[in-house]
Amino acid sequence: MRKSITKTVEPSRATYEVLEEMVRQKAQEYIQEILEEEVEAFLGRKKSERIKMIDGMPGYWNGHGKPRRFTLMNGTITVRRPRVRATDERFESKILPYFKRRSKEVGQLLPELYLHGLAKGDFEQAMRGLLGEGAPLSASSIGRLKGKWQVEYEEWKRMDLTGLEVVYQWADGIYVKAGLEKDKAALLIIIGGLTNGKKVFLGCESGYRESKESWSGVLRNLTARGLRLGRLTVADGHLGIWSALGELYPEGKQQRCWNHKIRNVLDCFPKRIRSEAGEYLKRIPYAETLSECERLRDGFVNRYGKNYPKAAEKLLCDWDRMVTFYSFPKEHWVHLRTTNVVESPFSTVRLRTDAAKRFKKVQNATAMIWKLLMVAEKNFRALKGYWLLPDVYAGKKFVDGVMKHETKALAKEAA
Repeated sequence: MRKSITKTVEPSRATYEVLEEMVRQKAQEYIQEILEEEVEAFLGRKKSERIKMIDGMPGYWNGHGKPRRFTLMNGTITVRRPRVRATDERFESKILPYFKRRSKEVGQLLPELYLHGLAKGDFEQAMRGLLGEGAPLSASSIGRLKGKWQVEYEEWKRMDLTGLEVVYQWADGIYVKAGLEKDKAALLIIIGGLTNGKKVFLGCESGYRESKESWSGVLRNLTARGLRLGRLTVADGHLGIWSALGELYPEGKQQRCWNHKIRNVLDCFPKRIRSEAGEYLKRIPYAETLSECERLRDGFVNRYGKNYPKAAEKLLCDWDRMVTFYSFPKEHWVHLRTTNVVESPFSTVRLRTDAAKRFKKVQNATAMIWKLLMVAEKNFRALKGYWLLPDVYAGKKFVDGVMKHETKALAKEAA
């Protein structure tokens, strides 16, 4: 019985092993035929057709060029470009331009692989495994891509932002090991939440330790390109961003990250108390109303303030910025309590920057990380409660997460 099963499996297995090779061979033949047809259309006659004298040079077939490899997503093929001579106009293939060695999709695959932690030396082996032994790729491919990314990054920084309808923005910084500078360079990132629910990167620039001057430069660049900043900014406790916003955008509301706040408060406790205090702290930002949130805050201060006054002081510090989210739709609170919207794509970027160890120049690190963030942006999920975003953008008021006119209606029903 087992022998019969083996006999039936073997032929199908053999067919499967050569299937991809068959597909590549057919693709190679098809592209070669199209190249020949391009020359026929250019010369106005078939290869073996008699020459008809017309104005200008008639043009002749002149054999083929050297075998040339071209990489597609399903592997690498080899074709020979037809050559012509004695023509007034130079022939250039539209489907296979000069110096083109891979399809657009393969070019997009390289930063995707880089994002997921492949170091330079791993590229050749990985790409040959995916695309076949003939793939015209090497460890230097990513080096050439970096130059292209730098150009794309500079163009991205000049894009017109007038048409974007930003409701919220999240700001944070990541520190990269770059160059021989004594001081750390911070990469300052701003992500915007749009009225259609999408999240997009708005700013990505290097700065000095998240200072006021650095953040001011980022914000000025955005507004100079036509961006209208959103109703609320979510960031951590660094004073630089808040000072810059207070000066350039005082009408905007501000929300500090609860994750950072909780960590800062717990640092004031001995290790034996942190677990217990942490459970109490985590309940505070998840209260259903502002008054309930403040009641839990006061309970925490009464419980721990006497023995650990620094912890209570940390919690109360900048309190108004901790509870701003209650003035926005409840459906959005999950996004507004913390800077997770920014930190989540950072986690994948850190895998890559950790693998790269140390960049020689801040500019190289900025362009490469920007490209990785652009790849990560493709997988962003839409904001929850997206149908309420236009209301927030229009300036409608919310109390404890409920739109103001709905709050009045509920109060009347209760009465």
